[in-house]
Amino acid sequence: MPPTPDPTEPTVRRTLETLLPDGGGAEVRPLGVRSEHHVWQVGDRHVLRLARTTEGTRRLRREVALRELVRPHLPVGVPLSRATGEWAAGLACTLDTLLPGAPARGQDVTAAGEEDLAGLLTGLRAVPVARTAPLGVPAVAPRSLENVRREAAVAAGRLEDAGEFEAERLRQLTGRAVAQLGPQPGAGLVHHGITEERLRVSADGHVRGVLGWGEAVVGDAAEDIAGLVVAVGARAAVRAATLAGCGARICLRGLWLGRCDVLVGLDAAGADAGFWRRGVERAWEPILLELVSE
Repeated sequence: MPPTPDPTEPTVRRTLETLLPDGGGAEVRPLGVRSEHHVWQVGDRHVLRLARTTEGTRRLRREVALRELVRPHLPVGVPLSRATGEWAAGLACTLDTLLPGAPARGQDVTAAGEEDLAGLLTGLRAVPVARTAPLGVPAVAPRSLENVRREAAVAAGRLEDAGEFEAERLRQLTGRAVAQLGPQPGAGLVHHGITEERLRVSADGHVRGVLGWGEAVVGDAAEDIAGLVVAVGARAAVRAATLAGCGARICLRGLWLGRCDVLVGLDAAGADAGFWRRGVERAWEPILLELVSE
């Protein structure tokens, strides 16, 4: 079977007409390909995502259902799907509301924003895990911090040779610390894809919403702390996790997962090196908790 051609403006307009009675008249413009979807902006209030593959269709439908499950538990915004359908045979689409705010890349998170992030982490814990299974949300085993550390050590060595990072800084994560920072008992819903692009932050530093729910899993809550470490910085991430009631060990586990991930990411980066350099600067901020814990 030949691949489905990329959507054109006429295709998008026809699709909008099937989704909404007056949907075909809005201004549309392509925003490119993101992961498994073509993305088009529709007017100034909506975005249309069109799955590229059957697997992308499955994930898109799961994401739409999952957002409805998590929405009542979260103090921050989650995109609302105004309509869903198919834009080509077997390929799903969703017309989503745009969330207010800008990516965290260009906006600092204030103390109020840290409270918003704490509410995000708390709300995810409140989602009944049993209700995620029928949606097809996968369960994922926690990562080995020792394996992550080894991979990061190789990356840190190469980055040091390139003048990008001092490998000695990674040696703060000792074997003893790794043994103490194992995954905590119990698994909960984890966003598992928090990035600076997916956090929507307002000019006053509040976190207004979170995008990108297609990678959610049932697993290790430290992974979301790790994502925040890279997206908003170690200090804000750990303060938010502490406000959410996370103990010192899970905070430090998330901190070091994030720090190791960002070294591996920068080592492998090509065109995205700027993103990863920002991530290294944020993730390696010194925090009070690790100083007290030494």
